[in-house]
Amino acid sequence: MASAPSKLYSDDVSLVVVLLDTNPFFWSSSSLSFSQFLTHVLAFLNAILTLNQLNQVVVIATGYNSCDYVYDSSSTGNQSVGNGRMPSLCATLLQNLEEFMNKDEQLGKQEPEGRIACSLLSGSLSMALCYIQRVFRSGLLHPQPRILCLQGSPDGPEQYVAIMNAIFSAQRSMVPIDSCYLGAQNSAFLQQCMSDRLLTLLVEYIISLNNWMGSFNIS
Repeated sequence: MASAPSKLYSDDVSLVVVLLDTNPFFWSSSSLSFSQFLTHVLAFLNAILTLNQLNQVVVIATGYNSCDYVYDSSSTGNQSVGNGRMPSLCATLLQNLEEFMNKDEQLGKQEPEGRIACSLLSGSLSMALCYIQRVFRSGLLHPQPRILCLQGSPDGPEQYVAIMNAIFSAQRSMVPIDSCYLGAQNSAFLQQCMSDRLLTLLVEYIISLNNWMGSFNIS
């Protein structure tokens, strides 16, 4: 099998695609409320954009019945208001997220009873990879992409093949997939994409942000 073609990356410029689990079945039983979770996510996204003004973040909502893009810092509308930073980030993301969750809830009324309360992780992974491939084809230099899965819902057995295909595709394209599991048990599917050579994105950016904020301390 031929190796993946080499890509030219812009130094210190990142593209972070965040997969946000919005499954109401999980959040209704979680000790952490969804609003508290969003507060941390918004601060995290803002930290990424603060570290480098060329950084990009894309948020994909992973619902029970559907998945969709809810925020893209590179879009013209988000750049024109506050350059994609807070509070424009909060307003845009929260509005799109509310609309998505209402639509996802309506779709849920058509689902048969007895289905496993998992979210469509396979769909959001595919959407993330499609977005990254479009970025790869947009020019010679690209931001360094990676995918962060913020997942709490249990694994859906019927999605196993699709998720494995997405993981293999990401590996071939040299796109790291990081995961932060919020539930009581780890996801066996997401463990397949973990590697000892990868640093967890969340830890990486928190350390960088703390170092940056520490530079303002006056003794």
